[in-house]
Formats: sequence, C-alpha cells, structure tokens
Amino acid sequence: MDRKEFFVAASGAAAGCCALALFGSTPAGAADPEDGEKTFVKNWMEDLFDSMYAELDEKTRVAVMAGCGRGCFRRFAFKQEIARLGAGDVDKLLAAYKKNFEVWRAGNEFHIRYGSVNKQCYCPAARYHPVKPHDMHCECTRATHQTVMETALGRKVNVRIVESLRRGGVTCHFVADVG
Repeated sequence: MDRKEFFVAASGAAAGCCALALFGSTPAGAADPEDGEKTFVKNWMEDLFDSMYAELDEKTRVAVMAGCGRGCFRRFAFKQEIARLGAGDVDKLLAAYKKNFEVWRAGNEFHIRYGSVNKQCYCPAARYHPVKPHDMHCECTRATHQTVMETALGRKVNVRIVESLRRGGVTCHFVADVG
C-alpha cells in the first residue's frame, strides 16, 4: 500500500470511527457511556499511531504530526493571541509567551519550556496513547510553536525539540532560531 492509498483508507476509517462514536458505539458492558467513548478514542489513537509507525517513513510521520500542530494553533484562541500580541517583534513575542510558558532568549535562540520538571504531558490527546521511542506526538507541539512564531513574525522559523517527557526527558523544551 502506498502513502496515498494509506491516507485514503485512513480517512475512510476515521470517518467511520467518528460516525460510530457519534451514533452510539459504547462497548457492551461499559458502565458509563463516557468511559466507553474514552476507551474507544484511546484504542483508535493507539491504532493510528501504530499504523503510522508501521506504514510511514519518519519524514511523513513528522509532516502528519506537524499538520496536527498547525490545526491545534487554529483551534485555540490563546495560541492565536500569543501570535497577535507578538506580531512583528521577537521581544513582544517573548512577552506574549510569558503569560503561558517559561521562555527566555539567548542571542538568536528563543527557548520555550514547560517548567523545569513536569509529571505529565499537557496535551490531552497524548494521554490517549502510549509513549513510543522517538515519540512523534512531540512533533505536533513543535509545529504548534513554529506556527505561533511564523504567524507572529511573518517568516519561516525553525523550531527544534531539545527535550520532551514523551521522549524520556523531565520536561518539554523547544528552541526556535529567531535570528
């Protein structure tokens, strides 16, 4: 199966799964419909990530997760607000980020960290699938920060993952080249 066929099949499966979730797919014996839905979503997410690791090369997995990160930016007003408040100026962007994140600038490097130590990933979707080696979910967060910065600054910005909980770190730390 080539990538195009995979994505066509995955899209169809996603639509079918979403329809089942919307129209009563609670597993038999589930005490609470919400628990059944959580189980369904957790299993679906695990199947999706297992399929991505099995069927897609790393470059394609990163691109898929980056698309999710850009979508996360579009869905959350506070992320768009960071970009709006930081429009056109790295120092204004730093100030806007400080409302929600630990940030600092060292020369051309813009650091974003989720505190010095964290106990869990902040992304609700990440809680629904197990950690994997070189976890791709972190690419979603990287792309979200990249989208915030590119929107604010009006130019390409390279953001890299320095450390993440899902990759064995004690926190999540991203660095953007804003030079």
